[in-house]
Amino acid sequence: MGSSTKGYKSICLEFASESEYQEKLKDKKAYRKYLDGSYQKYPELFPSEMGKGYTFCGFTESKKQEISMRRIKLKKNNEVYQIRPSFMMPYMVGKTDQLEKGLYLRKWGVPFEVLAYVFGGSAMFWYRAYISLGRPSIVGTTIKDVELLPKDLLADEKHTWINGDKIYAATTVAQGCLLGVGIAESAGTVDLTKAYKEFQTEALALDPNYQPQTVNTDGWLPTQQAWQQLFPTITQILCFLHSFLKIEKRAKRSKELFEILSEKAWHIYHSTNRTQFAQRIRRLREWALENIDAPELLAKVLELYVNSPLFQIAFDYPNSYRTSAHLDRLMNYQDRILYAAQYFHGTLQSAKLYLRAAALLWNFHPYGTRTRSNFPNRRSPFEDLNGFRYHDNWLHNFLIASSLGGKSFKHKKR
Repeated sequence: MGSSTKGYKSICLEFASESEYQEKLKDKKAYRKYLDGSYQKYPELFPSEMGKGYTFCGFTESKKQEISMRRIKLKKNNEVYQIRPSFMMPYMVGKTDQLEKGLYLRKWGVPFEVLAYVFGGSAMFWYRAYISLGRPSIVGTTIKDVELLPKDLLADEKHTWINGDKIYAATTVAQGCLLGVGIAESAGTVDLTKAYKEFQTEALALDPNYQPQTVNTDGWLPTQQAWQQLFPTITQILCFLHSFLKIEKRAKRSKELFEILSEKAWHIYHSTNRTQFAQRIRRLREWALENIDAPELLAKVLELYVNSPLFQIAFDYPNSYRTSAHLDRLMNYQDRILYAAQYFHGTLQSAKLYLRAAALLWNFHPYGTRTRSNFPNRRSPFEDLNGFRYHDNWLHNFLIASSLGGKSFKHKKR
């Protein structure tokens, strides 16, 4: 399949320093050698027709940043691309190292006004720089090997608001990364299908035959219907945690009763096979009928029993997510940055870009000192997933990974 990178004509590559970049820029032979070596090492950063050959095609000049960038023309289709060094931000808004620390603070929702006060510029400058992070494909930028496309997913909606009206951030997660964030104006099947379709579109761009095996949801019917429409053969996994939380909500008045139910419920969860699970949940039902008087609480415990066949499906897929815990951690991150901004006050498009920027910032953010000390090989969710990094600095790493908007079709097997 040929590349579909219309609108994404910038190839982003690492250069050791600005001085090295300028030296290579002046030496066409050295520049070509570096470009060919980068293509051999990281073909996923280039258009798929790159291997058919290319010619140099002049320069792009940025008077504001006083930098020149070479352009190349592909022999296969005559398409022209510019080569941008990773030390420059997209659209030449500034030097990467000058914006890196400010954008890093956005992981904690630090207001744009504060970034302007500390680092200079205006609040709008920082807002636009942040929003620009959300433009590349989330899936294509995050996953650099088609075989790493996840077979098992988690999905749920984060409730938020725009100009006082409730909207829903349809969030797709796998392997510690946020892989999809679309906005639904309602919690109905039609709107949720359109919102989750953004993940499907980006995943199919990498692999037209992509078909996930399972998706874990909280049991909301429109969510399940949306995923069934997008991927007809997908298996729905009902989240055990959400079912337990319904019990917890109604059992809190009695600490002793809650502790008993909690022990019994998680004893069921830790069953090793279908038969054991079914036996333990039957025993819970028998115990509940004899010991629980509160009608609402009893109803939720019995609901756990009724849903037993749905929970048991997970035993057929040992790598599937049985609870939403991995999703909840990332949605807590969403919740923090949304609360810090007091939600949305603009357009749906700007809200979507804001959420996409937050997703990609999460995927590339560097882990803290404690994590790196305890796990020296872990540096970021991106590296956990892909097993490598393009650059030691998280923002350079992101910019290189987002080459061509993350929409190259030559993602390779590593």
